Amino acid sequence: MSEHGPKEHQVDLRERGSDKSGAPLVIDRRLFMQFLGFECDDPAAILPTLTGLLRERSIPSVVYEDVNHPRGLAVLTFSEQPLDFAGKVRPVLGGPELSGLRLRPELSMLGRTYSTGFEQDLEYWLLKRPRDTVLNEEWPWAIWYPLRRVGPFERLDPRERGQIMREHGGIGRAYGAQDLAHDVRLACHGLDQADNDFVIGLIGKELHPLSHVVQAMRQTRQTAEFMDKMGPFFVGRAIFRNAG
Repeated sequence: MSEHGPKEHQVDLRERGSDKSGAPLVIDRRLFMQFLGFECDDPAAILPTLTGLLRERSIPSVVYEDVNHPRGLAVLTFSEQPLDFAGKVRPVLGGPELSGLRLRPELSMLGRTYSTGFEQDLEYWLLKRPRDTVLNEEWPWAIWYPLRRVGPFERLDPRERGQIMREHGGIGRAYGAQDLAHDVRLACHGLDQADNDFVIGLIGKELHPLSHVVQAMRQTRQTAEFMDKMGPFFVGRAIFRNAG
């Protein structure tokens, strides 16, 4: 018998990019973002307590009014350390001061920023850009939703998969270049209660372009052929931001 067993698989968790010359870049940092939807009997009464606690505890966050629910609110928090959601966010949102908030589990989303391998400034794309996007006071409107692709997409030839993603990404970049819609893309494999793959945040000055970009994406091959499920969708307006 051979003394040599199967080659051990080496796991590399680092995010990867490449500089202008094509030289590889790596970083072992990423931003986690958690979105939680709530309802309450009197949003106007509970908001000062909610925002006051988030500011007092220095929790980076955004609070949204739910356009589709007259008594609905949502809280977006973010950190490089997942422990912050359990050790800082959970005690605040689950504490007695905010007992009037009732969680809407269908709107709970948790994801992490990720690289595609082509980013030239990994720290900006993974850590700074998502924060700047959600905290920008000129972009109050937001649509947040999870999505799941069908399994066969992952078995496509890498070149074909890349072409599909470039078509999808090209549309997003066009909206961003015209300051119509800006995206936050998060991977949520194993982090989502409904087994979704990604969480998407669309942020902008007006609501219509955010809806329009979703409509435009429906024409791409990724959405038309390889999308299993999208939503539920949260539509809201930011009323509080705290950089932490």
